[in-house]
Amino acid sequence: METNQILETIRMIEEENLDIRTITMGISLLDCIDSDSDRACEKIYQKITTKAKDLVKVGEAIEGEYGIPIINKRISVTPIAIIAAATPDTDYVKFAKTLDKAAKAVGVNFLGGFSALVEKGYQHGDAILMNSIPQALAETDFVCGSVNIGSTKAGINMDAVAHMGKIVKETAAASDLGCAKLVVFANAVEDNPFMAGAFHGVGEADCVINVGVSGPGVVKRALEKVKGESFDVVAEVVKQTAFKITRMGQMVGRIASERLGVPFGIVDLSLAPTPAVGDSVAHVLEEMGLESVGTHGTTAALALLNDAVKKGGVMACNHVGGLSGAFIPVSEDAGMIDAVNNGYLTIEKLEAMTAICSVGLDMIAIPGDTPASSIAAMIADEAAIGVINHKTTAVRIIPAKDKKIGEMVEFGGLLGRAPVMAVNAAGSNDFVARGGRIPAPIHSFKN
Repeated sequence: METNQILETIRMIEEENLDIRTITMGISLLDCIDSDSDRACEKIYQKITTKAKDLVKVGEAIEGEYGIPIINKRISVTPIAIIAAATPDTDYVKFAKTLDKAAKAVGVNFLGGFSALVEKGYQHGDAILMNSIPQALAETDFVCGSVNIGSTKAGINMDAVAHMGKIVKETAAASDLGCAKLVVFANAVEDNPFMAGAFHGVGEADCVINVGVSGPGVVKRALEKVKGESFDVVAEVVKQTAFKITRMGQMVGRIASERLGVPFGIVDLSLAPTPAVGDSVAHVLEEMGLESVGTHGTTAALALLNDAVKKGGVMACNHVGGLSGAFIPVSEDAGMIDAVNNGYLTIEKLEAMTAICSVGLDMIAIPGDTPASSIAAMIADEAAIGVINHKTTAVRIIPAKDKKIGEMVEFGGLLGRAPVMAVNAAGSNDFVARGGRIPAPIHSFKN
């Protein structure tokens, strides 16, 4: 690298919150399947603690040598509904506790994969896992769960949607942070390094390293230098900045891969915000000329941002995957929080933005008395956006016990804090109660 590029990277790290948001080791547990759940759990613990024993140490060494902050070291595993289905167990909390024990043993921040894939129907372990989620997430510290209820090829499993509406309510009742560790997907991807939705897909290698980059602060600072310029200039600046950020992510991923002796998977290009000042996707959108995120023009600004990030990123890295784009979680983004508190950003506008962004309705607090059917209907709406648009969408909604609209819910750390947002008071119970499947769209038929 030339001297000016080195100095520019140092400035990005020191002044603009540039970091590697996560290095995530994906581990297949398919060879841990056993009809005896105790033996299966022992195999799972041994494999995770063997494969990931040096993950945190290597991450910290790279941070020290290169001066690049790596905020999280994480693990994703094969969806547990697949692994545990071979056992006669009637709940899978034991498996969640095994994952938690392994995560603590190797020192990672989170472990994802307490998951089920039910977009077209339930297999033996799926309903058991889904029913285990509230207790499993309440009784573990680092385990994250997810359920995929729809896809462009399969349509939307409305029985699973209704089921997950109830599970979200039960999870909120069981623990304060459980719902922050639970994602309901459509078109979930197999190589996502970001929590809470990460799992290691069955089409992946036995063990891989995936990297999630960040850098909203870097993009905002770059846009500050082109105030008043046309959107052609804005797009080019974002693209060039994303190229630099992704290059750094690829370098870290390859170094970690070599030192850990496992293949390098993908770089996820997503701009992931934090509650820290200067690390907000909302502020990037506002730098394009919006008075506040949520006002008219927000979706168009987000479309430009997402597209330019991907164009810059794919030029920088051969293997791009995960979710890739811009995250818009409310609790984890200081600008989003301000927009909600000022009355500029509603759930309905966030839903429109999810047609463009990386994920969906993410880290949003709603009144604790919101009916399960309304939560299920939110999941269905998000799934419809994903299924029709061939993209991943997700819901991470937190019903806040004993909280009213406008009150704040504190999560702490990277999860931040969220104002309780209003939910449409009209009911969706009869709609959700129909069950069955919403068929796949006609454009899904490409064979």
